[in-house]
Order: sequence, then structure tokens, then C-alpha cells
Amino acid sequence: MATTRGPFEPEFSELPRQLPIFPLPSALLLPGGKLPLNIFEPRYLAMVRDCLVQPHRLIGMVQPRADEEDNLYEIGCAGRISSYGESDDGRLLITLSGTLRYRLLDIHEVEDGYKMANVSWIDFKNDLIPDESQIDRALLIENLRHYFELKGYSADWEHIGNCEDEKLVTTLSMICPFDVPEKQALLECPDLNQRVKLLIAILEMASHADDDESTAKH
Repeated sequence: MATTRGPFEPEFSELPRQLPIFPLPSALLLPGGKLPLNIFEPRYLAMVRDCLVQPHRLIGMVQPRADEEDNLYEIGCAGRISSYGESDDGRLLITLSGTLRYRLLDIHEVEDGYKMANVSWIDFKNDLIPDESQIDRALLIENLRHYFELKGYSADWEHIGNCEDEKLVTTLSMICPFDVPEKQALLECPDLNQRVKLLIAILEMASHADDDESTAKH
């Protein structure tokens, strides 16, 4: 039988029908990824406190369209609070571990001002299982090197070389400064193979745009 991503991840049958959601542009969370968050708004402090007393400790990350908080994409990713800390100035520092994606059904606001959503998980049940598909890793690294060189980014290439395929694709999709629609497209890819193909295409397009801009300046 296929194993889940980790010993603390919920079983599919344990997932809640309602989920507190956190709309945040460009903050992409994918299954198996780690997303650190600095929580300071009163409504989201209340959301985290309420979430911590639930057995699943799940928060639904979702991207707004065009920075409009009430105009949300239909698909987001739930993350489990896997670490938690308090600051002396009243902030909460948490890390979400990506669990699986969900589809928004309807949304309502609770008394403390944050949003709760009825969600459907059924289309994304396989997110709970690591994807071990083979990818074109050489092409990905080639485009990544070109993209990093053009952007002036440094990287630990030895660490990247030793990183497992799914973890590498997940981390790059989350941390690279892509536009919101590009990040959403990466989120909505059905599997690892489709995600890496799209990631390569986005890296190629970004690199070509930078090449063209550099040529124009000269």
C-alpha cells in the first residue's frame, strides 16, 4: 500500500469539510512543501489560535486574483501547522506543511473576521501520496541555471543535485518569484510530470524575456 507523506499527515477520511482560509498573493503552498508565515493581523492571529485546538491543525492557503482579497481562485492547498512560535511583539511565527489541495465551494466570515470555507478534497486525494514519477531533471537544471544567472541569484548546486525530484520541483515552484497566475497554474497541475514541464516553460519564458531586455539595452 502507498505510504503518506509523513506520520502526522491526516488520513483522507479525517479531513474536515470546513477549513479556515488565508488569502495571500504569491504565497504558493504545494503538497509536501513548507511555508513559513509571520502572522500579525488580529483576524489571522485568531484564526491560528482557533486552528491549533483542532486535531488536524489545517489552514487553507489560497491566492486572490489581481490582489483582490474577495476574488479568490477556486483551488488552494491546505497546510498543517507543523511548527509554532510566539514573538515578544505579539506576532505568531508558524510553518505550514503542505498536505493536499482543495476546491472552494462557498465562503463565510466568522465573528473574528477571518474566512471559513466549505471545501471539496475528492479531486486531490492522491496529493497525500508522494509522486515518484520520473522527470526530465537535466532539462530542468539547465533552465534553472540560466534563469539564476540572468537574475543574479546564487544557489547551492550540490544541494540541488542531491534533492529528490518532487521536493526540488515543489521548492522551486514555491520560492521562485513568478507571477500569481503562473504560481496558480503550477498549483493546478495534475501531477509532478505536468508541473515540471510547466516549470521549465516558465523558466524558459522568463529567461528569454530577460535576454531580450538585455539585448535591447545594448
